[in-house]
Amino acid sequence: MNLIIGVIIGIIIGAVFSYFIILTKIKKGKLKDIEISQQKAEEILRKAEEDAQKIKKDAELSAKEEYLALKTDLEKSYNERQNRLNNFERRLLQKEDNLERRATTLENKEKELYRKENYLKSREQEIEELKKKHKEIIEQQIQELHKIARMSPEEAKELILKKVEEESQEDIARLLKKVEEDYLRRKDLLAQEIMATAIQSNAAEYVIESTVAVVDLPSDDMKGRIIGREGRNIRTLEMLTGTNLIIDDTPEAVIVSSADPIRREIAKRALQRLVEDGRINPARIEDVINDTRKKFEKSLYDEGEAVVMEFGLKNVHPELIKLLGKLRYRTSYGQNVLEHSKEVAAYAGRMAAEIGANVEVATRAGLLHDIGKAIDREVEGTHLELGVKLARKYGESEEVIQAIASHHQDMNFPSIEAMLVQAADTLSAARPGVRREILEVYLKRLEKLENIASNFEGVVKAYALQAGREVRIIVNADKVYDEEAIILARKIAKKIEEDLEYPGQIKVTVVREKRIVEFAR
Repeated sequence: MNLIIGVIIGIIIGAVFSYFIILTKIKKGKLKDIEISQQKAEEILRKAEEDAQKIKKDAELSAKEEYLALKTDLEKSYNERQNRLNNFERRLLQKEDNLERRATTLENKEKELYRKENYLKSREQEIEELKKKHKEIIEQQIQELHKIARMSPEEAKELILKKVEEESQEDIARLLKKVEEDYLRRKDLLAQEIMATAIQSNAAEYVIESTVAVVDLPSDDMKGRIIGREGRNIRTLEMLTGTNLIIDDTPEAVIVSSADPIRREIAKRALQRLVEDGRINPARIEDVINDTRKKFEKSLYDEGEAVVMEFGLKNVHPELIKLLGKLRYRTSYGQNVLEHSKEVAAYAGRMAAEIGANVEVATRAGLLHDIGKAIDREVEGTHLELGVKLARKYGESEEVIQAIASHHQDMNFPSIEAMLVQAADTLSAARPGVRREILEVYLKRLEKLENIASNFEGVVKAYALQAGREVRIIVNADKVYDEEAIILARKIAKKIEEDLEYPGQIKVTVVREKRIVEFAR
C-alpha cells in the first residue's frame, strides 16, 4: 500500500517536473520566434525604404520628362501662334495698301464722273433747246399743211385709220378666202388619207360562217352508235344541245345544224369528244355535254381576255370580257361581230391618234360598241340599248357610253371620239365583201335602186355598180343641162335615202354626154 502511494506520488512529482520543463522550453521557443519576426520586420522596413527611394527617384524622373515635353509643346504652340499673328498682320498691311489704292481710284473716278455730269448737263440744255426749235418747226409745218389740206389733225387721223382699216379688211378677206380654199381642197384628201391609213394598217379577212358544222367520223359504223338503240343517243344529243343532227349518205361525216352558233359549237365539240372516246350512251352524252359547256364558258372568257390584251385595255369588267368572247359566235349579215368590233376599235384608235383625240376612249368604245349583240337574242331590246346598259352596269366611263349610244347616229355626237367610232363602224361594215345578204334581197335592192333612178325625167339608163355601192345614170344631153344634172343627182340621192335601207353609202353619178355624129362621103 505504501509502495503504491509512493509510486503515485512519484508519478505526480514526475508529471509536475515534466510540465515545468516543457513550459520552460515553450517560453524559450517563443522568444526565439519573436526575435526572428523582429528581424524580418526590420528587413521588410529596410526594403520598403529602398523601394520608396526608388519610386521617388522614378517619379522625379517622370515629372522632369513630362515637364520638358510640356515645355516643348508650349514653345511649339507659341511659335505657331506667333507665325499666324505675323501672317495676319502682313495680310492686314496688304489690305490696307489695297484699300488706299482703291480709295485713290474711286476718288479719281468720282472726279471724272463729276466732270462728265457737268458735260451731260450742258448737253441736255443744248438738246432741250434743239427740241424746242424742232417742235416750233413741226408746228409751223403742221400749220402749213392745214392751210394746204384744209383739214384738222383729228380729221386727218380718222381718214388715215379708215384707209388702213379698209386695206386690212381686204387683206384679211383675201387671206380667209385662201385658207378656206386650201381647207376645202385638202379636207377630203386628209380625211381619205387618215381613213386609208387606218384601214390599211388593220386590214382583216373574214370567213363567212354558215348555220351548219361538220363532224368527221373515223368510219361509217360510228353513225349507228351515234343514233343508238331506237334513236335514244341522237335524241339525247339534240335535246341537250338544242341542235339538229343530220346523218345522211355523206361518208364519214355528221352535220350539226342550228341557227344559234353557240349551241352549234357546243354540240360539235361534245360530239367530237364522244367520237374520240367511243363510249356513247345517254348518261355519257349528258356528262360530256355538261363538261363541254363548262369548258366552252371558260374559252369565252379566254377569247375576250386575249382581245382586251391585244388592244392594251385596262380595268375591263370580267363580264364584259366574257361577252366579248361570246361575240366570236355572233354574226351580223354574215360578218363576225367580234372581228368587226376589233376592226372598229383599230380604225377608231388609229384615226384618233392621227387627229390628236383620246386614243384609249376611241379604242375602248370601238371594241364595245356592239357588245349588246352578245345578249340581244336573249333579252328584249335593241343591241344599242343593251350595249349602253351593259357598259353603264359594268363601270365604263361616260365618254365610252355616249360613243356606244351614238354609233348609229341615234343622237347627236357628244365628242370627237364618238364621231370616230361611228366612222370606223361604217368603214368596217361598208367595205366590199365583209357582209353577206340573201341573194334575193340583194337582187331586189339592186333592181329597186335602178328603178328609182330611171323614174326621173331625162334619164336614159341607170346601172347599179360595185354591189350596189354606186348607181351610174346616163341622161339625155338635149333635155338635161349641166346645172340641171347637179340638181338631178341631188334629187336621186334624196329619193334613195327615203326609199331604201342599205349599209354605208351609195354614190350617185350622173353622166351627161353630147355626141355629134357626121359621115364624110
